[in-house]
Amino acid sequence: MPGIWMRNRTMADILFIKTSSLGDVIHHMPALVDARKAHPDAQFAWLVEEAFAPLVRLHPAVNDVIPVAWRRWRRSLYTPATIAEIKASFRAIRAIKYDTIVDSQGLLRSALIARVARGRRHGYDSASIREPLASLFYDVRYRVSRDLHAIERNRMLSGLALGYRPEGRPEFGLGRTRSTIGTSRYAVLLHATARPEKQWPEERWVALGKALSGAVELVVPWGSEAERLRSERIAAAVPGARIPDRVPLDQVAKLIGGAQYIVGVDTGLLHLAAALGVPLVAIFTGSNPNLTGPVGNGPLVVLGADGERPSVDAVVDALAAIVR
Repeated sequence: MPGIWMRNRTMADILFIKTSSLGDVIHHMPALVDARKAHPDAQFAWLVEEAFAPLVRLHPAVNDVIPVAWRRWRRSLYTPATIAEIKASFRAIRAIKYDTIVDSQGLLRSALIARVARGRRHGYDSASIREPLASLFYDVRYRVSRDLHAIERNRMLSGLALGYRPEGRPEFGLGRTRSTIGTSRYAVLLHATARPEKQWPEERWVALGKALSGAVELVVPWGSEAERLRSERIAAAVPGARIPDRVPLDQVAKLIGGAQYIVGVDTGLLHLAAALGVPLVAIFTGSNPNLTGPVGNGPLVVLGADGERPSVDAVVDALAAIVR
């Protein structure tokens, strides 16, 4: 049945539930690194949206990946085919008995999945969670400040549930792989985001592309049809820019990892670039970088803030400071 993955019947000790979005998934990866250090012999399973499963499979601390298709299911929730697929997925989730279940998503839908799974369920308390009703589905609840960065919230919740204290800078556990794009020198412009308030004006992307063209090839990826059309308009106005094919996330990780640098708005691929240590300039216009900004060990500059759009010159100057 499409979208259903039947798990091996081997014992997995710990189930993490972090289904989406891409940025949230990447922000949870340091918690897996911490957990592996604290419990080197444990088996870790991760339940995640099917679109993000290829990326999660790259993480060395993850033994099992359990895809779910909530985003696809909700488009046809009451059709017989979708109902049958959901039932089969829930049967697969219940097939394994876990010692510990950690829901770091904190939504009603993720808490429902936690309730379906077999094991002791851990999550945020009602004061710490995005959707307070979700906390009713957990057996053990923890208070974690909502003023912390999302990465630290995930690390703290996981540490409380699994009996250790996270220490040091976050490590994502992802190796920087190289793309087979056909050129050794390219940069990636991440203009696409689902939330309009996070977008940087299209004319500024064009101006930035013109300012950068020549030194490296500029690659303008996309995810949706609207984003593809925007990529085409930007590439048509910027000499030498190209639009890659749409590929699974493990291949996108190679594209990101091989770049000379990244410029992007607050979107999941920006956080992937930070996790891989690629030099990047992050453009924030409609969200708070103190709570969800990119974190990584590579050269990184964050410009803008909620309601504040940085200029093209500011982006060019920031690139000059981090790219040698």
